[in-house]
Amino acid sequence: MPAIPALRDYLKTRRSIGIGFLKDPGPTAAELDEILTIGTRVPDHGKFVPWRLIVIEGDARVAAGEKLAAIQQARRPDIDEASLEVERRQFLPAPVTIGVLLSPKPNPKAPEMEQLLSAGNVCFNLSHAAFALGFAASWTSKWYAFDTEAQAMLGARGGERFVGFIHIGTPTTVMEDRDRPDLARIVTRWQG
Repeated sequence: MPAIPALRDYLKTRRSIGIGFLKDPGPTAAELDEILTIGTRVPDHGKFVPWRLIVIEGDARVAAGEKLAAIQQARRPDIDEASLEVERRQFLPAPVTIGVLLSPKPNPKAPEMEQLLSAGNVCFNLSHAAFALGFAASWTSKWYAFDTEAQAMLGARGGERFVGFIHIGTPTTVMEDRDRPDLARIVTRWQG
């Protein structure tokens, strides 16, 4: 396979763009289909497809935020309005969010850990696909990714759980790079 310098350069400089810096326009329906197609092209030992995707876009972003706020208000009657507003805006301003669910399939050939890694790869590939089409993305996993009631409200079925939410939109900023790991500290070579 020939070297792909543009891909190498992209991977060396890839940087998430926080949800607060993502705005319209988002991907068209055809672009979103392409993002979903690329995003699901991941290692999947046994071809079990141990994940599902839930797209939250348009007015559904506001409705989902309202329901998250209602869950929090029911649990914490003393919650202040500013905190409720944070919940209402969980899927804003990004034009589209893709929730990635681990939907494990019991099989001794592919333990759940392997299936979880496959679902994580979907999250990262969705981000790469968004950037490839000229958008930016942010992979988050906030409280509602781990909360049973919120997961069900957002579409999780029995035995499923969210591994991440990929927010996609047009970037309004360029993020500065952050410090990256020192390879000398994290890489060892096995000597037998």
